Amino acid sequence: MTIEVKMPALSPTMEQGTLAKWLVKEGDTVVSGDILAEIETDKATMEFEAVDEGTILSIAVPEGTEDVKVGTVIATLGAEGETAAPAPKAPAPKVADEPAAKAAEPVAAPAPAPAAEARPAPARAAVPKAAEKGDRIVASPLARRIAEQTGIDLAGVQGSGPNGRIVKADVVDAKPGTAV
Repeated sequence: MTIEVKMPALSPTMEQGTLAKWLVKEGDTVVSGDILAEIETDKATMEFEAVDEGTILSIAVPEGTEDVKVGTVIATLGAEGETAAPAPKAPAPKVADEPAAKAAEPVAAPAPAPAAEARPAPARAAVPKAAEKGDRIVASPLARRIAEQTGIDLAGVQGSGPNGRIVKADVVDAKPGTAV
């Protein structure tokens, strides 16, 4: 009997997340409480635990996939020796469709971009004060990862989140190579 492992809602408002890292692989045996994966939201990175016992038959959503909707089948769990049914292959096109939808989003993104570019200008004036004080940069884990991958210096980014926290949108709006 196969069990579908679905993308969890890590908070009441979570609609999607990034499957940052698988901590198991196909064929691994898991028990309830074992950590299966790390899932990132715009606010935090959390570990996802198994609620059932069995063997990982298939992983439907690859590591690093962004914008995985809550409830999407991300893996299939079954009894040892059991093989994966064809059903897990159905979510794979959904994952493929999501990047296509994501690719369509940047078409709409240029309109808000000028407003976003206006934000970092005052930030650069305010940021040196924080750097002089030795304050640490407050940023979400997802924002830190994106900044690292794109070469953006978070010290030069103005945060728009609570208490000036740097969130994903701030890093996406910043230009690569931005530095103070």
